[in-house]
Amino acid sequence: MNDIALTPVILSGGIGARLWPVSRESFPKPFMPMADGESLLQKTYRRAAGVAAGGRVLTVTHRDYYFMSRDEWERAPHSPSVKARYLLEPVSRNTSAAVALAALQVIEDSGPEALLLVLAADHMILDQNGFERSVYSAARLAAAGHLVTFGVQPDAPETGYGYIQAGGPLEEGHEVLRFVEKPSLESAEEYLRSGDFLWNAGMFCFRAETLLQELKRHAPDIHGPVLDCWAAATQNRDSHPMDFLTFPIGDFSAIPDRSIDYAVMEHSDRVAVIKADFDWSDVGSWSAVGALLPADESNNRCDGTALFVDSRNTFIKTDGRLVAALGLDDLLIIDTPDALLVAPQDRAQDVKAVVSRLKAENHPSCCARRTGIRPWGTFTILEEQSGYKIKRIEVWPGRTLSLQMHHHRSEHWVVVSGMARVVNGENEIFVRPNESTYIPAGCVHRLSNPGRINLVLIEVQSGEFLEEEDIVRLDDDYGRSDQGGPSRPTSEFGASRHACEPAP
Repeated sequence: MNDIALTPVILSGGIGARLWPVSRESFPKPFMPMADGESLLQKTYRRAAGVAAGGRVLTVTHRDYYFMSRDEWERAPHSPSVKARYLLEPVSRNTSAAVALAALQVIEDSGPEALLLVLAADHMILDQNGFERSVYSAARLAAAGHLVTFGVQPDAPETGYGYIQAGGPLEEGHEVLRFVEKPSLESAEEYLRSGDFLWNAGMFCFRAETLLQELKRHAPDIHGPVLDCWAAATQNRDSHPMDFLTFPIGDFSAIPDRSIDYAVMEHSDRVAVIKADFDWSDVGSWSAVGALLPADESNNRCDGTALFVDSRNTFIKTDGRLVAALGLDDLLIIDTPDALLVAPQDRAQDVKAVVSRLKAENHPSCCARRTGIRPWGTFTILEEQSGYKIKRIEVWPGRTLSLQMHHHRSEHWVVVSGMARVVNGENEIFVRPNESTYIPAGCVHRLSNPGRINLVLIEVQSGEFLEEEDIVRLDDDYGRSDQGGPSRPTSEFGASRHACEPAP
């Protein structure tokens, strides 16, 4: 493996609707922390960095998630010699576009013979050693010209996964006879008995040039627009080094919306499968999340603070407050500050129907959470009524909000902990715990944290119009803009008014 350049490519685009109400558009599944406090994306970054061999980990994600992804990378344990780079999509366009553009980036960085290891951002794999063994086996097959996919030995007739039928043996794996979409229970039971079928783990390894050749051969309607989009994105690229590349929305939207499985893997005669030598879960439902936790004597599981009385087979996830379960059986209870999910265990796969209903009704809880994340820290809406809004603001050390003003609202800031540097009109002041400052409407202002601990303050907004359209951003350290920047220009302290509308 030492002579093969391998770049892990993290695809981080799924919302994870089955994990509502924790996973939402403003805070999708990859960022969801597990019981140990580490997010799925952090775990994926740690795995990827272990096989990057001092090279680079490439993340393909929506531009709205750039800053969140970068922060997760910085929190994940990895060697300083491994660097991160990001390809930022202006809209969602499925995995063919993401993988093909990643292949072009890898060719630019390391040449056409270089290998891509394509990983989902939201899977759980605990056995790092087994993962690395399987990756190195896949890399050897990929270096020989195969498009390699990873299959997991099934231990149950699972109907929520796709399947791969393995054929004759190869030196490092097996030929692929066919791919099968999510089957009926009867078919899944037959696949399990046969021993020839593997769960499709959604992981791939191939040479960059091989992937593009097969894409041109089997999906030329995708291959051409991908090349056009890449050319448009790179022709005016600044000579200064940046860790991200954005794509023009017009060129990117012209790429057909199709998965790499449908476009290439199911048609190519160069596909091979490696049987995964590691544990794997796609963490695709609350039942799957619960299965990762230890059970009590009645098979109840909990992430948070819960009390089980005469209850069985129940999973509870809480966000701070106690949830008591009395006389329950086979239930899921997911409690967040602004939404509560209660469902039978056997309906775990149907939670996305709740999200679809909320989205059809334009309900904000389908997209936004009470607590949001920004490049500078977090905000939490504590209370909102006509004429006022109260928020808890947390600014991370060294971070700064944009220089801005509001036409219709004033703001009162009370520091709880840490120290605030505040630009208030022509004045710059420092505000310490138990001190406050007032920002009148129309006053240019800025907030930053010059200290080494988190700055926490309470903000009280007052005015006749408190929506997030009432912001004029004059300067921003994070380059957020309407014109293809790393993040769409929502307000500093909240999601846009119409949270379910697509990004501009």
